[in-house]
Amino acid sequence: QVQLVESGGGLVQAGGSLRLSCAASGSIFSINAMGWYRQAPGKQRELVAGITAGGSTNYGDSVKGRFTISRDNAKNTVYLQMNSLKPEDTAVYHCNVLVTTTNFTLMNCWGKGTLVTVSS
Repeated sequence: QVQLVESGGGLVQAGGSLRLSCAASGSIFSINAMGWYRQAPGKQRELVAGITAGGSTNYGDSVKGRFTISRDNAKNTVYLQMNSLKPEDTAVYHCNVLVTTTNFTLMNCWGKGTLVTVSS
């Protein structure tokens, strides 16, 4: 079993910043890619940002230049620093982690989500 615990969501005014965290724990042998997705009401889930085990990153077009993804491998944690937030960033943000378990099974794990609300 692998558990993901997200934190850092909340209410912020447009132009403000938030930092999301997602810590993975459980039967982890190694962590491969990590990332953040978001889903706004009435919309499909979309990629926000991803980071590979080697540290390569990719971002959704709408957040490039404003959001930064990083990871702390010692803590099995991925972060999302969100700056210059806009009302259209309002969504539930989900952590996604690709884990090799101690049984050498590859698991694609999702967090329950944390709500980010940006007021205008």
